[in-house]
Amino acid sequence: MGGAGGGFGGGDKGGLRVALSGLTTRGRSFLAAGVAAAICAYVLGQSDLLRVGLLLAVLPLVCTFVLYRTRYRVTASRRLSPARVPAGSEARVQLRMDNVSRLPTGLLMLQDRVPYVLGPRPRFVLDRVEAGGRREVSYRVRSDLRGRYPLGPLQLRLTDPFGMCELTRSFAAYDTLTVVPRVEALPAVRLTGEAKGYGDGRNRSLALAGEDDVIPRGYRYGDDLRRVHWRSTARYGELMVRREEQPQRARCTVLLDTRRAAFQGAGPDSAFEWAVSGTASALFHMLERGFSVRLLTDTGNSVPGEGADGFAGASQESADAAGLMMDTLAVVDHSDGPGLSRAYDVLRGGNEGLLVAFFGDLDEEQTAVAAKMRQRSGGAVAFVLDRETWAFGAPSERGEERLRMLREAGWSALAVPPGASLTTLWQNADHHRTADGTGSGPGAPGWS
Repeated sequence: MGGAGGGFGGGDKGGLRVALSGLTTRGRSFLAAGVAAAICAYVLGQSDLLRVGLLLAVLPLVCTFVLYRTRYRVTASRRLSPARVPAGSEARVQLRMDNVSRLPTGLLMLQDRVPYVLGPRPRFVLDRVEAGGRREVSYRVRSDLRGRYPLGPLQLRLTDPFGMCELTRSFAAYDTLTVVPRVEALPAVRLTGEAKGYGDGRNRSLALAGEDDVIPRGYRYGDDLRRVHWRSTARYGELMVRREEQPQRARCTVLLDTRRAAFQGAGPDSAFEWAVSGTASALFHMLERGFSVRLLTDTGNSVPGEGADGFAGASQESADAAGLMMDTLAVVDHSDGPGLSRAYDVLRGGNEGLLVAFFGDLDEEQTAVAAKMRQRSGGAVAFVLDRETWAFGAPSERGEERLRMLREAGWSALAVPPGASLTTLWQNADHHRTADGTGSGPGAPGWS
């Protein structure tokens, strides 16, 4: 929601000279015709023609002076609905104008500045706005390209009834529309190394290691009275209960390869945009399943970057974490990094749980680095968008060799052809695990 106030009239910066520069084509034509008629009347000695010339010349000047001296004060506000929209979807922008002066306005022309990728610049004509009145107009914007786009500043153009002069003023406030990647709804499948986010199979850490290590909390209606911790109750002066066990949410890292050398092409249908959209879909899917999730890029940057090892925090923070990661994906661009070593340095620091990666083109060296990432994760699924597969629709001999190396390292690796559905590939990831024998069996990671 953005808002600003502004006025038209004698207090405007720039003075009368600025007002004269606002003469329209009609006003300039009248002024030129009047001067020409006056000159001709003087040369020909025609007093009647002189009167006509003076009328033509004075009319635009009078309109300019009246418009300059008239004091209008208006306020403007803008509302986006929604402020974060998926690529290819529309957002509605509502503009509101309030006349806070004691005089009715004349004809107002309203124009909002928008980037060209969102569509044509919206323009509206507002007829007379009474004193204390308001007008509301709206328009829609749409972009197939993700990003952050500024809307504004809003411009108002005031004109006289004869159309001789126009004064333009801009408000300072602007808003930002965030276009995030498209998200596909993914089916609930059991991937290699995946455990339930919550439920009977979840891991738990005891918060009660001894009488001195207890972590109490305030009593809530329905708590078992046998869990009352009397020492803490006496200390804090209110009823406290033991927090006997704390659920540990299963972890998932979603890795996005952004190397410029790994992708070719640009635009909504490019391989890189498919990878970004797939990353967003995987993040949302794992958050919905109760996982602690983080976004990791080849540069080593981790989002949200707070909490334990950069993972999203408690369940009540999942919405904020999802918004932060989507905002990051809205503006993510190619990196100039040569390889995946920085991401590997982050991943080898501890147990990452499930690892879902979206790789671009991999050479032999980067394939070896990616293969080592599997050693630290409970399970790993890779979607590989190599150039030849994306160009010709089927993996080349070199691409098949890269997939084989990843699968031998324990990855469930799939080649992504152009226009592929992530939903189908997501389902096939579990089939590849079963077919390759990776992680299959009751004792393997991911089985409960």
